[in-house]
Amino acid sequence: MDRRKFLAATAVAAVAPSSKLDTLAQSATRQYIELRRYHLLPGTKQRSFVAFVGDVAIPAMNRAGVGRVGAFTVVYGENAPSLLLVLTHQTLDSVVSLRERLASDAVYARAGTAVLDAPMSDPPFVRVESTLLRAFDAMPTLEPSAGAGAAIPRIFELRTYESHSDRAALNKLKMFNAGEVPIFRRAGLTPIFFGETVIGGKMPSLTYMLSMPDMPARDAAWSTFGQDAEWKTLSADPQYRDNVSAISDIILQPTSYSQI
Repeated sequence: MDRRKFLAATAVAAVAPSSKLDTLAQSATRQYIELRRYHLLPGTKQRSFVAFVGDVAIPAMNRAGVGRVGAFTVVYGENAPSLLLVLTHQTLDSVVSLRERLASDAVYARAGTAVLDAPMSDPPFVRVESTLLRAFDAMPTLEPSAGAGAAIPRIFELRTYESHSDRAALNKLKMFNAGEVPIFRRAGLTPIFFGETVIGGKMPSLTYMLSMPDMPARDAAWSTFGQDAEWKTLSADPQYRDNVSAISDIILQPTSYSQI
């Protein structure tokens, strides 16, 4: 180990309580999950941009150190022409420096010229909205679906829970970490990620993604979830009342190049 790093680590250990160190170590393993929603121009522009993302952008993001990238279109919900990307980052620096890393990628610049150098009079998309999440302690990393990279039919559900205050949002987060995540797995609502919103709209809030084979399987799994004995006990606990003030929900279909 580098001597300066060793001395710095020793100094922290000397002044920080062990519980504090445990918390820091645990936080370091939690991924940051970036949700990008591109609002697209219908027709040829939409098809061109979707192809650019699959053929050029996602490979470049992978080269830049971003983990698996999910790419989805909306089936039910806010269904204007759009493309939703899910990016996984190990650090905040990965989030803030991605644009610069992509800009220095010669392959990306060359292959993406038509989109990257488009004039203001002929833009490749309308706008992009971005939300940054931090994964829950109960599920600190994104888990790709079993069908990722294979031609296995599946749908995804993206749910956002808004709270009326930071205290309520933190309490809902506590409820998930207290045992809600295993109930999803047991019911057949396969989790992809759970994340608290760090930056974005509709704050304070949390967002999670689930995967199922199809809509009938989704409906049956939610019914099973609602009848689960542990869920009934957890949801009836007075300490977890009145934590969610609004819920938004969309159903997504993965693109052929989605890595999740």
